[in-house]
Amino acid sequence: MKNICSNCEAENEVSAKYCSACGYELPRIESQTIKTEISPAKKTASKRKFDLKTFLGFIVGFLVMFFVTQSLFKPSIDKKLVEFANEFNKNCPMNVDEYTTLKNVIALPDKTVQYNYILVGIKKAEVKMDTVKKYVFPAVLQSVKTNPGMKFFRDNKITINYNYSDETGEFVTEYVVTPEMYE
Repeated sequence: MKNICSNCEAENEVSAKYCSACGYELPRIESQTIKTEISPAKKTASKRKFDLKTFLGFIVGFLVMFFVTQSLFKPSIDKKLVEFANEFNKNCPMNVDEYTTLKNVIALPDKTVQYNYILVGIKKAEVKMDTVKKYVFPAVLQSVKTNPGMKFFRDNKITINYNYSDETGEFVTEYVVTPEMYE
């Protein structure tokens, strides 16, 4: 757009104050009008509208990233159980009482821990299974339900296997405590 001189009708740049041909002072009205026209355009261009799709995309992206980082960088329960078993086994074998020795602890897949016990001075043929089922198993279950040391297992719904072998290493019995039993 050009600014036309009202004296000689020569074309001048919009920003010029004086005519380039005759030196006559050019009217400023046109340049102020142009500035006025440009200013509102800048104001509307700088305004940002709230875009619901962008906002929801951001929220979904954030949630996905949160859960991905939690699953990748937070150790799984199974890994924690392996660490627990390794740490516990530093003290094994451990005498529990005069008839029982804890041989070791094993972390198994699917949130399962197995305690392997040896019955001291007892052979498989000497074990009275009715007595074990009547007295030993209920006491073990009660311990899982109430012992503060078992809180981690309860909170994370860990299955606990108790394996018993006689003094020769022959398998005697197993007692499995599932989360449903102690909830």
